Amino acid sequence: MKFLLASAAFFLGLWSILVSANNNQQPTTKITYSPQQLQQLKSGGNTTTAKTGANAFSLPATNLPLSKRLDFSVGNSFFRNPWVQAPATTDARDGLGPLFNTNGCQNCHIKDGRGHPPENNDTNAVSMLVRLSVPAITPQQKQQLIMSGVIGEPTYGDQLQDFSLPGTKPEGQIVLSYKEHAVTFTDGEVVMLRTPKLSINQLNYGAMATDVMLSARIAPPMIGLGLLEQIPESTLVEFAQLQQHQNQGVSGKLNRVWDVRLQQTVVGRFGWKAGQPNLMQQNAAAFNGDVGLTSRLFLRENCSDNQSVCAQMPNGGEHEASDDVLRFVEFYSRHLAVPARRNIVDPEVMKGEQLFNYAGCDSCHRSQIKTAKNLDLPALSEQMINPYTDLLLHDMGEGLADNRPEFLASGQEWRTAPLWGLGYTEEVNGHTNFLHDGRARTIIEAVLWHGGEAQHSRDVVLTFTQPQRQQLLAFLNSL
Repeated sequence: MKFLLASAAFFLGLWSILVSANNNQQPTTKITYSPQQLQQLKSGGNTTTAKTGANAFSLPATNLPLSKRLDFSVGNSFFRNPWVQAPATTDARDGLGPLFNTNGCQNCHIKDGRGHPPENNDTNAVSMLVRLSVPAITPQQKQQLIMSGVIGEPTYGDQLQDFSLPGTKPEGQIVLSYKEHAVTFTDGEVVMLRTPKLSINQLNYGAMATDVMLSARIAPPMIGLGLLEQIPESTLVEFAQLQQHQNQGVSGKLNRVWDVRLQQTVVGRFGWKAGQPNLMQQNAAAFNGDVGLTSRLFLRENCSDNQSVCAQMPNGGEHEASDDVLRFVEFYSRHLAVPARRNIVDPEVMKGEQLFNYAGCDSCHRSQIKTAKNLDLPALSEQMINPYTDLLLHDMGEGLADNRPEFLASGQEWRTAPLWGLGYTEEVNGHTNFLHDGRARTIIEAVLWHGGEAQHSRDVVLTFTQPQRQQLLAFLNSL
């Protein structure tokens, strides 16, 4: 009862804030929500924030005690502020490079939101990177896949770095071009989809292997990650079993990846192919691959055995990203709040949700998931959330394939992307680029790229009338 009263009080206040946000207007409408609607509003359970606008993704969990806000702020500082070349007087932040993609996390996860592919006049990708690998051929390479998931390109490793410190050269320059093709709705409306063509120019450390596999990846939003981390493995297994039992063409599976700290294979949750098991390792891997920092989890600089540049340039010591830094950034990334849904009682939004479910989108984009009980993380413990993901890998068809396997994920499989916060993308990041490589310029383009297990849902959407498409978009933008 206390919980229900607290929730009701919180969201009555939330509604007042949302209604009066524009032009400082006083609320003119009072809406009474049902318990189900209150739960829908709280995308991130009690972590949900009422904040809107450009900083909607950058707030701490609403239920995070004041005593923990300092840890959140310290983690934010390490996430936001740039790293510098060693040696430096700011030794807590030195060790950048020598090869890197960015000198700060916020450069990619802009305002804790979504990255984008380079524009026509961009000389660097910045918030998009390119994964590299080659097929595992030898028995030794196949054994290595257990721990690495991929076999890095012999010279350039598993990620291209397109920045470098003064005195050395970046690995290369990412070049993107597009070819468009038309998709037509039943009523005749045409949408142009663009297929990216990816290449690497100005290679400074020799030619790449002829069988190299490339995969462009934009930075995903940071919101709600701690909640996704707390979803029980048993829940994810149940999702996969239910899809198998329903036998409707949707058949997700868990990725199984290497946990560096535990030295064993565990469930993958993070990354576009669920290639990382937890936020600590996800963050440490990003520090290593993106910023060029070593840590207790990743001891080596991000140079391959065929590159001498890391040995020739100064570094920041044994663990450039210290245990304290990793701990603070983990706390920060765990406790970024999810913004509340909007317009949930709008009739168009409600009809759009019905169409979303009618098309079968809810088979993978799951809502109403409860996180595990965790006394060490009380703000994230036993929260009923609406992430609109099952965290499973699904075959999305040849159109979206990068043809680059990662652990158990095939070249056509991707983890279901969470949809919470989707409607905030433009106001937070100033663009609407979606999917793993940002090829989709609108939500409807992203929907129309769905193939493979999602082909049926995409074909149903193609039959929607123009008013129905607007209703579907109204629902997706309400998230």
